[in-house]
Amino acid sequence: MGEALTAHAAGALRMRELFATEQDRHAGHLDRARAAGVPVHLVTDRAAASLSETVTPQGLVAVCDLPAVEPAAALAERPALVAVLVGVADPGNAGTVVRVADAAGAGAVLFAGDTVDAYNGKAVRASTGSLFHLPVARDRDVSAVLAACREAGLRLVGADGYATGDLDTADRAGELDGPTAWVFGSEAHGLPDEVKSQLDTTLRVPLYGRAESLNLATAAAVCLYASARAQHRAG
Repeated sequence: MGEALTAHAAGALRMRELFATEQDRHAGHLDRARAAGVPVHLVTDRAAASLSETVTPQGLVAVCDLPAVEPAAALAERPALVAVLVGVADPGNAGTVVRVADAAGAGAVLFAGDTVDAYNGKAVRASTGSLFHLPVARDRDVSAVLAACREAGLRLVGADGYATGDLDTADRAGELDGPTAWVFGSEAHGLPDEVKSQLDTTLRVPLYGRAESLNLATAAAVCLYASARAQHRAG
């Protein structure tokens, strides 16, 4: 909630109203909301539970306008690192990738194709506030998203468990030093061939143990941090 209030104060989104139970631990948030001109409504625990999607609600529910950000606008500052999600269905994974991208210093996260809504309740919670830290944009036209990344000077690299090249070899060769858009596919099927054909390359995360694979969020963390380290080292 604190991150949403900060974003509201900065003009990044509009919080229309805040519903809260009468608990001392909410006092700081309520004071900030009132100071920012957000209407605050005190409600019962039962009412708060009916407004919340979680099994154990925290007693704070905000109503916010959904930010409308186009990929070109999200890439206007020409970030050096971007995450692109294509056809990702699980909101928990999507939200976690937003959190990981934020932690790795990425400048934007783009949702392309039939990917879950970035503002799905579970995705918002999984992002733990990172959704409000960096531009998040959506476009159902995957090719348009990839073209916007190219226009912003980004090299398109797909994460693919069956790729010939791997992350370690690419890192040693300096292939991760430049501006990069990492493209991640769905949990079940990965990246479609028609998407891979539009990328500069695909790389797999090397597995040194006996696990068959990594889940999407874990693979995204490894890939994004590999690029972040390479870029910091080169810079």
